[in-house]
Amino acid sequence: MSKLFARIAGFFSSRTQVGVDKAGNRYFTRTEEIDGIMKEKRWVIFRGERDPTSIPVEWICWLNGQRKKSPTPEEMAELEARRERVRLNVALLKNEEEEKRAREGSIPKATITSKVVGPDLKSFIRQFPAASEGDKIQGASDGKDGVRTKETERAKPVPESPEPTGSGESFRPGTWQPPT
Repeated sequence: MSKLFARIAGFFSSRTQVGVDKAGNRYFTRTEEIDGIMKEKRWVIFRGERDPTSIPVEWICWLNGQRKKSPTPEEMAELEARRERVRLNVALLKNEEEEKRAREGSIPKATITSKVVGPDLKSFIRQFPAASEGDKIQGASDGKDGVRTKETERAKPVPESPEPTGSGESFRPGTWQPPT
């Protein structure tokens, strides 16, 4: 029990205030011996309501031991000025974008929509060579309500490809050779 009392008394007597941030949070440190090893303890005392989101990033890094030295007031002022410049630049870019849209008079073509559109079938078909006179390509409307018939299956052109084709009936293992 006396160890606990000594530790609590040491907690209040040996702490050193390292700094204060813009929100008024105060940061402290103290060195204590734990199992024969000297360790530095760091903590924050919040001003008003305990809100961890009010701690600046630089102080979070110091508290977690990612920084050896605490941030200085000059460093904090410089970083705050930089953040303000970034905010102003973002606002300027948004204004320029709105003015550009107003001049064009329409929404840009690269607008993302929630509707997913499939590939364009007409442009896909155009990339293949036209069928010869004897081979006529039957459209999907030739079948009755999308039902395949033997006539529509026979009318399909045989693709000219060096790859093997077939229904599997004529397959013989080891006979196919790659094209040369």
